[in-house]
Amino acid sequence: MASNTEKIPVLLLKTKSIPTDAYEDLFSTPRQGHDFEPTFVPVLQHKFEDDGMQQFDKLLRERRMSKNPDSAYGGLIFTSQRAVEAFAKLVEDGKGDDNWPHLQDVPIYSVGPATTRALKAVSQTPQLQIFGEHTGNGDALAQFILDHYGEWYKDRPTKPPLLFPVGEQRRDIIPKTLMDKAIPDTRRISVTEIVVYGTGVMESFSGDFANVLQKTTNRRSRWVVVFSPTGCDSMLRGLGMLDDKTGKAIPKTQERSSTFIATIGPTTRNFLKRTFDYNPDVCSEKPSPEGVWQSITEFIERSS
Repeated sequence: MASNTEKIPVLLLKTKSIPTDAYEDLFSTPRQGHDFEPTFVPVLQHKFEDDGMQQFDKLLRERRMSKNPDSAYGGLIFTSQRAVEAFAKLVEDGKGDDNWPHLQDVPIYSVGPATTRALKAVSQTPQLQIFGEHTGNGDALAQFILDHYGEWYKDRPTKPPLLFPVGEQRRDIIPKTLMDKAIPDTRRISVTEIVVYGTGVMESFSGDFANVLQKTTNRRSRWVVVFSPTGCDSMLRGLGMLDDKTGKAIPKTQERSSTFIATIGPTTRNFLKRTFDYNPDVCSEKPSPEGVWQSITEFIERSS
């Protein structure tokens, strides 16, 4: 087993998931000749949006999501763990209320494994019916919903709307796809977005990131894994790679030549390229711990 100074630091710019984090589990375990040392540096802070939470709570308590023909919504979409956290809070707050709906007769759509795990952890009896875990991204989930939801409500000439709890910053691929006017009326699905949380950069991020960089400055190499466009400017600035006059990235210095950057997927990669003229060293083909691990190890093996 390698000593700590021989391990390759992997700085994960995210909040560590509780009770366990799949990134920590994977990167803490030596595999196939690769030995990493993961460290979490939280970038984002989230806060629930009162107006959206109150609207969501009212819909749940009034049983406005069910299979009944007169219901306002016929199902839910979740594409972030933060939205699931908002939902879980309302479920917990509503326990003991006779009007609290169980939602057991409507489909709940989830974009991937992490969001699905969070949904399955929501205390619900009977349990939620969750679909779409295999899709992995919004575009694929939207295509899946068109087929699955259509079959779920096949006896209705028009499909009931779906409720989509979201954050302030989000992509609109799912509503655009489901409400595309090119889709026949009998297949088109209306989507209502409700903002239940906001996202910003943690005030402590710059200092926390600087401390971790200082501690790992003497390592032969290190990786920074970026999970969101939020905080990319602070990350580049911390690495000494941002020109404050132009707002664009500058080439790596000799001191920073051993620091490599990986993104969780194309959205963050494209943001770095478009906003800062910076092309990360690696873009994970799959937005998962295994995908990030594989992309980094393949880069290392190609470069050795």
